[in-house]
Amino acid sequence: MSLLDRLGTSRGLSPDLSIGQAPPTKTESPAQVRVIILGALATVALGAFVLLQKGTLPAILFTLGVALGFVLFHSRFGFTSAWRQLVSVRQGTSLRAHMLMLAIAVTLFAPILANQWTYQGVPATGAVAPIGFGLFVGAFIFGVGMQLGGACASGTLFAVGSGQSAILITLGGFIVGSVLGALSLAWWNGLPAQEPVDLSVTFGGYAGGWAATLVIIGLVVAATYLVGRGREKPPVDRAPVATGLARALRGSWPLWVGAIGLALLNALTLYFSGSPWGITFAFALWGSKILDAVGVDVLSWPFWQDPANLAKYQAGIFVEKTSIMDLGIVLGALLASAAAGAWLWHRRIPLRLAVGAVLGGILMGYGARIAGGCNIGAYFSGIASMSLHGWLWGLAAIAGTFGGLALRPLFGLTNPKPTDSAC
Repeated sequence: MSLLDRLGTSRGLSPDLSIGQAPPTKTESPAQVRVIILGALATVALGAFVLLQKGTLPAILFTLGVALGFVLFHSRFGFTSAWRQLVSVRQGTSLRAHMLMLAIAVTLFAPILANQWTYQGVPATGAVAPIGFGLFVGAFIFGVGMQLGGACASGTLFAVGSGQSAILITLGGFIVGSVLGALSLAWWNGLPAQEPVDLSVTFGGYAGGWAATLVIIGLVVAATYLVGRGREKPPVDRAPVATGLARALRGSWPLWVGAIGLALLNALTLYFSGSPWGITFAFALWGSKILDAVGVDVLSWPFWQDPANLAKYQAGIFVEKTSIMDLGIVLGALLASAAAGAWLWHRRIPLRLAVGAVLGGILMGYGARIAGGCNIGAYFSGIASMSLHGWLWGLAAIAGTFGGLALRPLFGLTNPKPTDSAC
């Protein structure tokens, strides 16, 4: 049971927003018109400001962020719960949804990267990173943090947008951890590391890298069936609160629909911006901007003295890609949850849960920064870019999941039991 599990349910919303499926909802909640209006006004106002003041590309990325928030909410596409279910009760349903998403994404990424098909000729570069101590340590503690914080990087954002005030504690910890990670990143980068391993180079081109990635995906899918043999249970699907065309706006979506939607939107992010979807760089940016505002000389840090990072810092939160897309995800999830009648606010949080949430956020923020990305920027986008580090990040995060599961009871969180159905 996650942080949000303990807080209960309201208006038919799954309490654990990181879980792909949840218990059936039999009652239909009306759309929350006031929230929709306020959310729409905020979305349009911010979109118009970005378009008129910052340019077309930031506005496009903001729109993609809104769409990502919409898809994440309706499909409840989870990373935290997928690894928790695999490790604790050997349920591989959600992890197989990951593999579907990755298979589609790498299939879309390959021709974009190979032919440099991008918006206005922007150079396309995949999420390919070195393999070093920072990668393994960072991904491991990120895996621990996910299980304590109750959500991953993407889950944190769409939970905030859904009105889950409890997850704001996790987000606050995420920002703190990201800033600490930025401050210490130079030390981690100074440790010995293996040069990036790009499967498109290893296997003689993007076609070879694509084929190799699909083989690995197939092996992972087979492994989930072997691990769960005799213990797999059918997933418990949420009853949609609407049917027909209305389900697209108000109902729950199957995991496979979320997998397809996220893969398409990541490919569009690559096409328009020249690099794949990422999330956590924005948290380091936001936190550093806050410190800068109170007189801390963050620009003296090696992290911000890097020319590429400095350019993003100077561009600001309404231009930097991950920042503007993160804001879009929050607003997209707000609109989606309000349309489904599931937006809620003001939750009282027991102290132990709050401590676990902030600690989980700090671990995820720090881990993502030193590992070069989170479940999105390193795992999803890394694998889609045919980078070996994405697979290694996932393995280290699963290892961290074991540690996180062991620590959860200390913070009043329970773990799934073998008798539980997949959810």
